[in-house]
Amino acid sequence: MKDELLKYGVDTITRELLVEMYSMMLKIRMFEDRIVELYPEQEMKCPVHLYIGQEAIAAGVCLNLKKEDYLFSNHRGHGHCLAKGSPMGPLMAEFYGKKTGCSRGKGGSMHVIDVENGIMGTSAIVGGGIPMGVGAALASVMKGAESVTAIFFGDGAYDEGAFYEAFNFASLKKLPVVFVCENNFYATNSHQSARQPGCRISDSAAAFDAHGVCIDGNDVIEVYKASQDAVSRARRGGGPSLIEAKTYRWKGHVGPEEDFERGCRPKEELDYWKEMCPLRSFKELLLKRNVMTEAELGRIASSIKKDIDAAVRFAKESPYPEQDELLKDIYCGG
Repeated sequence: MKDELLKYGVDTITRELLVEMYSMMLKIRMFEDRIVELYPEQEMKCPVHLYIGQEAIAAGVCLNLKKEDYLFSNHRGHGHCLAKGSPMGPLMAEFYGKKTGCSRGKGGSMHVIDVENGIMGTSAIVGGGIPMGVGAALASVMKGAESVTAIFFGDGAYDEGAFYEAFNFASLKKLPVVFVCENNFYATNSHQSARQPGCRISDSAAAFDAHGVCIDGNDVIEVYKASQDAVSRARRGGGPSLIEAKTYRWKGHVGPEEDFERGCRPKEELDYWKEMCPLRSFKELLLKRNVMTEAELGRIASSIKKDIDAAVRFAKESPYPEQDELLKDIYCGG
């Protein structure tokens, strides 16, 4: 039956959408896993902040966005870009510093851009993308466009004054913004409990007379439904929403290693969250509900692997920028 409706206790959702959710989560996981494999070759000279463990958030949110909607990300932005539609080849080439990269080899992992797909640039400054995203939403309103802006940031960025100033302005002007806080409990290696007395990020939305919700960021269906509500509210002029999606990053703050080895967090904590793997639990649900078969899942994985192989070849075979390109595309305000 085409687009068979399946009920999971929260709402009805199509089989087609469930498959798309899984495919996107798996693409992000496999893409990041490939970086883990390649990084020791030392051909990627930029630092990488990996998204492994948080895939359900990018997939669940971005499936509610249109191509013309805007997305602002942070230093851990590979998953957001892939979920919004960025092709893997230019993204991978950027990590290798090649001129075919999405930022022409000048941005690296933390400064990617894909204007065609509404990604106006990611910022390595903690909280730096938040006011820029609000500015884009203001521009949409002033131009009479129907675009919604999604801003991804971590619990560390919530500590920054830029969040409060930007959220206040967005609420005051009823701007079409969805603030997505990916709460993985760590700002670099500082636990949330050492930085915030209440640890209830979503509750702060009420202070600005805005909608806030805390969800399981490892449940892609829950993420999808919460962001669907927030995007719809923004699109109809209802103002901003704050989604706090609780999750966990598997790798260290930066690089392909697991930083419990350096005493940065308990190994037992990491093991617990690996058992809560968003991809594995969703795969088990799809199999249990007979949405997909093992053979179908395998074909998706095989197709993604081929695409990643092609992206790596493209990146490695691409040329580096010429020396005279160093100062091209550089904006200098006077």
